[in-house]
Amino acid sequence: METKWHAWYNKNGGVGSYKGVLRVQGDENDSAVCGDYIAVRALENGVTIIGMTRGRDTRLHHTEHLDAGEVMIAQFTDNTSAVKVRGRAEILTRHGRIRSGLD
Repeated sequence: METKWHAWYNKNGGVGSYKGVLRVQGDENDSAVCGDYIAVRALENGVTIIGMTRGRDTRLHHTEHLDAGEVMIAQFTDNTSAVKVRGRAEILTRHGRIRSGLD
């Protein structure tokens, strides 16, 4: 899967621009549980990304806030079993593209 992005990001306290191509590839030996990545691009200010824990009790363990145009790439791990997105965003996974927060 390949998609083109133009995103603003903060790096070492500064603001810059990146324009390029994101290629998402899976390895046939990847675990079905761990290793998958998702890319979230905020379509409005204040998009919230919430990482949720794995195990007997699902709990919130990490929160990120994105402004319009910012991109976050997240990986599922032994600790992270789910990601919740609040607000208008475009989410890319190996299964396809999803838009959240549409009226």
